[in-house]
Amino acid sequence: MDIGEVLQRHGLITPEQRVLVAAQAGSKRLDRAAVQMGFVRDDQVLKALADELGMRYVELKHFKVDRELLARFPTTAIFRHWLLPLARNNGRVTVATSDPFDLESLDELSSLSGFRLEPVLARRDDVVELIKENLGVGGDTIGELVARQAEEGVELLEEISDEGGELAEMAQAASVIRLVNDLLIEALSQNASDIHIEPQERGLTIRYRVDGILRVQPVPAEINHFYSAIVTRLKIMSRLNIAEKRLPQDGRIKLRVSGREIDVRVSIIPMLYGEGVVLRLLDKERMVFDLASVGMDAATSRIFQELIALPHGIVLVTGPTGSGKTTTLYSALNEIKSPAIKIITVEDPVEYHTNGISQIQVHSKIGLTFAAGLRSILRHDPDVVLIGEIRDGETAQSAIQASLTGHLVFSTLHTNDAPSAYTRLVDMGVEPYLVASTVEGVLAQRLIRKLCKHCKEHYTPEAKDIPPDFPQDFGGKLWRPVGCRECRDSGYSGRVGIFELIRNDADLRRLCVENASAGVIRDHCLRHGMTTLRQDGWNKVLAGITSVEEILRVTKGDVIAT
Repeated sequence: MDIGEVLQRHGLITPEQRVLVAAQAGSKRLDRAAVQMGFVRDDQVLKALADELGMRYVELKHFKVDRELLARFPTTAIFRHWLLPLARNNGRVTVATSDPFDLESLDELSSLSGFRLEPVLARRDDVVELIKENLGVGGDTIGELVARQAEEGVELLEEISDEGGELAEMAQAASVIRLVNDLLIEALSQNASDIHIEPQERGLTIRYRVDGILRVQPVPAEINHFYSAIVTRLKIMSRLNIAEKRLPQDGRIKLRVSGREIDVRVSIIPMLYGEGVVLRLLDKERMVFDLASVGMDAATSRIFQELIALPHGIVLVTGPTGSGKTTTLYSALNEIKSPAIKIITVEDPVEYHTNGISQIQVHSKIGLTFAAGLRSILRHDPDVVLIGEIRDGETAQSAIQASLTGHLVFSTLHTNDAPSAYTRLVDMGVEPYLVASTVEGVLAQRLIRKLCKHCKEHYTPEAKDIPPDFPQDFGGKLWRPVGCRECRDSGYSGRVGIFELIRNDADLRRLCVENASAGVIRDHCLRHGMTTLRQDGWNKVLAGITSVEEILRVTKGDVIAT
């Protein structure tokens, strides 16, 4: 069959495009090359091939798989060839495939299962997603482990003494490595930022955090039996003590996955039913440190640009864990970085390695704390200093002294809003007059999910669904999430920041010296035009970037102190 002729006859590509695809395809099949080059969608190709070959094309987006039927097929073959049994009719089993020409795989599955198969065509991504959803990530590997255990009598790691643990891990290294790799690769394919591996009383739960929201990842029920093997493998990869199961441990793994460099921060904590594991995935190639891309509006960006260009003082970025503070600070450093400026950072841990910036890793166990590192680097004649986090009074005092001696200091604090940063420093033991004279600006931020550009829709909200503090002159129409293949039916894809920026002025310094409360400081800032996190969120709703529900989830209403 001349696939190029088929596509052209169905009006999917032009003769010129057919020639271009044929020239670029190389060893690839022409239809796959056309999809990769963006001339045609994969579902259009499959519908054309189905019409040509007398087959059916099926839409699997909301298909309900018959799990009893699926259980009668060998898991390994399903994963190896990405073939999905759908239904049984008149002695035949309908099987979804994305490749109508791969007859050998169909013959193998028919031979192994004993069923007569009737192939139908479906999108590969849909087939893969349904297989993982129903059999779990790593289902084929789990099947091999279960079979090996039954045949060879391999003991589970939790039943082995510490002395034999490492040898036992080596005995089934290949399968355990594959299983852990499956979990990591699936997380990266979903653009997850964290993997949570949580032992429960009955079973094991694995959750991925995608765009700030945790979602349960389907896994085979049998994975619970290999939980200790997974934890041991992760400990070995991150160079932790595999025999220590009573104390928390932190480690780091460096990986290369499909040519991408990935840093994995590993945190292991003993819990009631075993050790809980959280993996923070840092994809270096996906990180873009550019102030223009963090989501600041023009007015906020202009003021922040002025703050980071000051010769000395303290600029703070506040927010909870995972709110994008580090990304904003690195974007600021990249903005001002030049051969004429020496920048030194003290971090725990150093998350992103950046050329042109000297970075120091904190080691608290040997006495290299934030405060100790800061005292030492001031003798290295820096112009700009980044302190990963102000955690205690000693670090706060060191940051104050650095700013008083002519350095520009960037750092982060964990506060709920920008005005609270001033009172937090006072609570840490810094004199109010020092806070007033050194802190030049505070930026509070959160990350919100962006509406998927492929499926978001215009709608007219009901009056009861509009929050009281929402701008009343919004025009009557807003955007809301729908859900599609591109966003995995969540309605959202990617995240962007919302910001609340304070720049110090004479009145604010006076309030700090008078040890005013955070509420009074916030009231002053609101009366002088500060855009709050909530207001910035509403602006992004009006711009069609996010939804009302997302802002209600992330922020709370503004209250002016009296």
